[in-house]
Amino acid sequence: MDFNKIKEASQNYLPEMTKFLRDLVAIPGESCGEEGHINRIAQEMRNVGFDKVEIDPQGNVLGYMGTGEKLIGYDAHIDTVGIGNINNWKFDPYQGFESDEEIGGRGTSDQLGGIVSAVYGAKIMKDLGLLTDKYQVLVTGTVQEEDCDGLCWQYIINEDKVRPEFVVSTEPTDGGIYRGQRGRMEIRIDVKGISCHGSAPERGDNAIYKMADILQDVRALNENDAEDGTEIKGLVKMLDEKYNKDWKEARFLGRGTVTTSEIFFTSPSRCAVADSCSVSLDRRMTFGETWESCLEEIRQLPNVKKYGEDVTVSMYNYDRPSYKGLVYEIECYFPTWAIPEDHAVTKALEEAYTNLYGTTRSGSSEADAMRKARPLTDKWTFSTNGVSIMGRNNIPCIGFGPGAEAQAHAPNEKTYKEDLVKCAAVYAAIPTLYCK
Repeated sequence: MDFNKIKEASQNYLPEMTKFLRDLVAIPGESCGEEGHINRIAQEMRNVGFDKVEIDPQGNVLGYMGTGEKLIGYDAHIDTVGIGNINNWKFDPYQGFESDEEIGGRGTSDQLGGIVSAVYGAKIMKDLGLLTDKYQVLVTGTVQEEDCDGLCWQYIINEDKVRPEFVVSTEPTDGGIYRGQRGRMEIRIDVKGISCHGSAPERGDNAIYKMADILQDVRALNENDAEDGTEIKGLVKMLDEKYNKDWKEARFLGRGTVTTSEIFFTSPSRCAVADSCSVSLDRRMTFGETWESCLEEIRQLPNVKKYGEDVTVSMYNYDRPSYKGLVYEIECYFPTWAIPEDHAVTKALEEAYTNLYGTTRSGSSEADAMRKARPLTDKWTFSTNGVSIMGRNNIPCIGFGPGAEAQAHAPNEKTYKEDLVKCAAVYAAIPTLYCK
């Protein structure tokens, strides 16, 4: 395999990749409204010579290149979050901008750049005759990730009956190779009370006050230490082998966290005692934690136990229809996962990168110093479709993608042209190295 030819081919496709990404940015495509993105991606796949392009009943686009034995996947979710407060943007988030080094616009880093590099990585394989009878490439543009990460791959695996040998996630990795992430789940606490007239609150039972007590316990769970004398031991305990047999991987991924993200109430009026209160908790999970253990941890908090049957702790379900109208209900649980550092997939990606670009991360003039200061192989802070690919289904998953995690969901989002080129080149080299 001629790595210089791969690099040259990828660099030569930068104008096409830039146009493709800017076309996608110009099309709004929030979760459950991705049809425009999907159609534009399918068009590009057909234009560059994919052998088969399908849009499944959920709305994911699946493009196949080659006909070999092993199926090797590249995944990019192609939905975006909204733009938020437009006054925080210095440019139109859909018109975007382009400079010598950067492309700006909603979704450039998270993560429309990933599908662009994956499509052109597959084209480079075809152009340079890298496709063999050993492997076939699948590039997926997947939907609803921002709403419910991994849902799309649950559908692809269970309903489309597609199961790759391994999958490269093209989520942004700041020039690094990412081999895992913390999991997450969405927890709900409901508290019952009894309403009465606000002029005599002692006649009722204020659900908001009960919830206030419980929230102090939730805060303590996140912030406390794990010393023997601490009543509510903090989540940091999972980094200690005393509490967690998986403490080594937990230290790699980082400790779990919990925070209150939403609060709701019911009351007959503003002149009455609240008769219910509910909150949503965002729970990030490290190795050694499960959805059952996280729910039980909340149920065992002192003030949850104090209020007994007036408190219900549960997990949310997701049942929002896709842009095609399909409902594929699932619990809001997104498992922790990590691929071993000595796994064949990890080694294949590292070999591809180092043969092409050396042993350290690198990037544009703005990002280069920061990237070089970080290890080449690391992990994500946020969650990805890997929660389904590897977390639920045990299909090896590894991450390498254009853009920066810090740009995700932020105003003035941008990515780097150099990243698009590097990722397409690395993608083109991985299958041959894995199958050698």
